[in-house]
Amino acid sequence: MGLTAISRRGFLTALGGWAAAPAFSGSTLAASLLEKTAGDDARLFASAYKLADGSFGIGLLDDYGQVLARITLPGRGHGIAVSPDRRRFVAFARRPGTFALLVRPFEDREPLVLVAEPGRHFYGHGCYSADGRLLYAVENDFEAVRGVVGVYDVSGELVRRIGEFPTHGIGPHDIALSADGTMLVIANGGIETHPDRAREKLNLETMQPSVVFVDAESGDLVVRHQLDGSLHQLSLRHMALDQKGRAWVGGQYEGAASDAPPLVAVFTQDDVPKLTEIPAHLAGKLENYIGSVAANSTGDVIATSAPRGGHTLFWNAVSGDFLGAQSIPDGCGVAPADQGSFLISDGNGGVSYVLEPGASSEVLSRPPGFAWDNHLVAIS
Repeated sequence: MGLTAISRRGFLTALGGWAAAPAFSGSTLAASLLEKTAGDDARLFASAYKLADGSFGIGLLDDYGQVLARITLPGRGHGIAVSPDRRRFVAFARRPGTFALLVRPFEDREPLVLVAEPGRHFYGHGCYSADGRLLYAVENDFEAVRGVVGVYDVSGELVRRIGEFPTHGIGPHDIALSADGTMLVIANGGIETHPDRAREKLNLETMQPSVVFVDAESGDLVVRHQLDGSLHQLSLRHMALDQKGRAWVGGQYEGAASDAPPLVAVFTQDDVPKLTEIPAHLAGKLENYIGSVAANSTGDVIATSAPRGGHTLFWNAVSGDFLGAQSIPDGCGVAPADQGSFLISDGNGGVSYVLEPGASSEVLSRPPGFAWDNHLVAIS
């Protein structure tokens, strides 16, 4: 595919004059963010939000859940990819959005804008290469009914799309880079969609979700995993890598609401997938949907949120054992905090702190008018 330079002016023209409005541009907030995160124990987080007036954006939060800065978006945001040096992040539009924003929160500079190629739209997630020069974004080639990874050079003053390769599946939702930087792990949700049909799901009877391992340099397929055929309607979506590099993937079940299938599976390059066992007293309460997956700072505990069911479940990453659950209404965004703990954001504007799976959660903040979206990520 040919090289494409994506300019801010071209993006604004395409969107009829919308302008990203970072609260820290032209102010001293970038310096204050640097000061805030200067200590070893300091934390900074980011999440997409919707305000009571219907507007959308990205919020930067401290480890007390206080909103330090806001960046306006032209539509609903979803996932956020953080650079290896933790100095930049890219916020993606929710499917089938065609915009993404590269933000440098510690610099007094305007965001850089990414626009999906004609015939493509973003799926809401991406990740950086190990050296931070490239961004990999999961996209829909909707006319060909296939998933692709768009490859962007984000090292300069302009964002350049330098190519793409297939995800070897339909509906790629999440993507992660292996710890050694050589492998991309991609969760293909298996659901066919088309932007002309809004968010309609077009192939529920013939879904084939998968998790694939792809060479990060060449884009070549290394291995493709699928679950048993009886679980072909378990759309594999969000993921996190544990301390051993295993991919913990949460699912969204598209079968009968009365079913209670396993919703979390563990994938490695060489072994068959392993399904976790949700305790019987919770299995029927999760509404068959996992919204986010995150590992704690040491990678030995995995959190899987079920916002529709109002529970967040925790797992021992080594043994796969269930460790406990927290009841947080509409709690979806999960990010590692200090000493192995988690922050959990919810659709009611709350940010809660969970010290450990067996401890009660503590609501740290609930800024008025905010509704946090699906994902919360640690920036620093």
